[in-house]
Amino acid sequence: SQLKNKNKAMRILRSRLMEIEREKQEAEIAQSRKSQIGSGDRSEKIRTYNYPQNRVTDHRIGMSLYKLETVLDGGIDEFIDALTTSDNAERLKR
Repeated sequence: SQLKNKNKAMRILRSRLMEIEREKQEAEIAQSRKSQIGSGDRSEKIRTYNYPQNRVTDHRIGMSLYKLETVLDGGIDEFIDALTTSDNAERLKR
């Protein structure tokens, strides 16, 4: 009987610890998602398209390209590469 109680207690303890760990992971994921979502203010703009200067600026990384037509036609690979590099560098800092 004592052995059964011990086994039952261990199962309950294990399940509670797993539940706590799962909740902790979900909280981290939720926090990560929340940090990626902005408030939607005008000051949080991502890109500016300046037609007279044929320029596109990505404000997240401070990068400007003078290839407006190329970007509008879908050629955003340079931005994607720079954003990926910036994101990787930011992750390494943490």
